[in-house]
Amino acid sequence: MRLLLISDTHLPVRAKKLPAPVWDAVDAADVVIHAGDWVGVGLLDELESRAARLVGCWGNNDGPELRARLPEVARVTLDGLSVAVVHETGQAKGREERCTAAYPGVDLLVFGHSHIPWDTTAPGGLRLLNPGSPTDRRRQPYCTYQTATITDGRLKQVALHNL
Repeated sequence: MRLLLISDTHLPVRAKKLPAPVWDAVDAADVVIHAGDWVGVGLLDELESRAARLVGCWGNNDGPELRARLPEVARVTLDGLSVAVVHETGQAKGREERCTAAYPGVDLLVFGHSHIPWDTTAPGGLRLLNPGSPTDRRRQPYCTYQTATITDGRLKQVALHNL
């Protein structure tokens, strides 16, 4: 199962559209995961019509229309892997311990908010991924997104892509 992870797209404020390589990744993915801060509903509509499957949550910059259509925390099981998607996880210091306590039984937590790519594994096994932003690099050298695969209930081939 091929995954595309994106967050903090901020459309149409930070950019007018997603970069072409991200759309190529949407087309190649079995599941697209968006960890909030969509800003406008246009991208949600577009991804719902184009992605094979979409899992997403709302972020702090998302208004009532997006919050009415998306959960604060999305939870799904993908090929035996328990996945949660949330926008904010707080400061980096202590993140693994905080998230392990907040999301018991979850194998993979995808989050956003910081626009800073993140890939760690908590002592108890929880994998934490932040794909950064494909449209607003902030203090990062590149705009980014992540891809991964799930095989037999295990996360494999996690890759960070620079734009």
